[in-house]
Amino acid sequence: MLIISLPLATKISILNDNNDLVKVGISIGDLNGIGGEIILKSFEDQRMMELCTPVLFGSKRVVSFLIKHFDVNLRFHEISSAEEAVPGKFNMVNVWDEGVKVDFGTPDKKIGEYAFLSLKAATESLKEKTIDTLVTAPINKHVIQSEDFQFPGHTDYLAKELEGESLMFMISKDLKVGLLTDHVALKNVVSKIDKKLIQDKIQLMWESLKKDFTVQKPRIAVLGINPHSGDNGVIGEEDDAVLRPAVEEMHDEGKLIYGPFAADSFFGSGNYNSFDAVIAAYHDQGLIPFKTLSFGQGVNFTAGLSRVRTSPDHGTAYAIAGKGEADNSSFNEAIFKGIEIFKNRSGYQELTKNRLESQSRSKNMR
Repeated sequence: MLIISLPLATKISILNDNNDLVKVGISIGDLNGIGGEIILKSFEDQRMMELCTPVLFGSKRVVSFLIKHFDVNLRFHEISSAEEAVPGKFNMVNVWDEGVKVDFGTPDKKIGEYAFLSLKAATESLKEKTIDTLVTAPINKHVIQSEDFQFPGHTDYLAKELEGESLMFMISKDLKVGLLTDHVALKNVVSKIDKKLIQDKIQLMWESLKKDFTVQKPRIAVLGINPHSGDNGVIGEEDDAVLRPAVEEMHDEGKLIYGPFAADSFFGSGNYNSFDAVIAAYHDQGLIPFKTLSFGQGVNFTAGLSRVRTSPDHGTAYAIAGKGEADNSSFNEAIFKGIEIFKNRSGYQELTKNRLESQSRSKNMR
């Protein structure tokens, strides 16, 4: 099911065909960035309430300030926990009571503390299954650092809290790109990549394509580590010594895994259209082409976890924060894709359960 390019009314019809509203939790992100603005703009459109039951983890004082500042026609329904969320309302769990000075466009360690409080509360709710999915507004990865948050981003934090292996998976209508290494300094990339990492990340992608995106026989392309995939060892040996054997082994097991492909021409040639997803060696190798081709319509999805988390494909955008200029398109898509993935995964689990029960009955009848 590919819904990203469809009109909102059509998306609502597809995603809410059984009137079963998904409860979408939202962490508020960095208050000095554009997170609050894009959240409010998304739910100012009342049709979104036909699609999901939103639960924002934030502060009534801050949200009241943001509504007034951006002149948004939206009222929130204050609740003490996500279990109390009311369909048809913009629900908000009040995570802290004290006042907060919002200074748009300014990195602030204190603001980072509130971003973490929101994320922590939303993650606990996700773990307790009082929300179905989590959409995270952008954080500043520097100011959020503390004794409790020592991670390069949302992905690693959620992998720890949800006790799973994670894959940073950027998705849009026409392109899906995952990463072998995500927020890793370029000088450390090669030392991080070994056979186990390669095969673990590809396996996570393969499983996600099947259960989260209903692709029955996933076709995955793997990009080379070095320019021209090493050019037969002339520009590095890692592709031939590590990457290619790992890929070939998985291919020999029956999975449709191909590569390594030279990254410089892979996207410009349109070769990516022949595959369900692409896995890149490092952050910029995958995200530069993804954001060039899909910016504003892309979604950051954390695959491999027991619960569903999505995020817009951009950061805090301090340069335009507070000016009312932020585009909430990617945030909307993060909501849509979170709902779609949750429903796809639920359907896959039910189908698998039924298949196993059917096989068990067949064995018992013999």
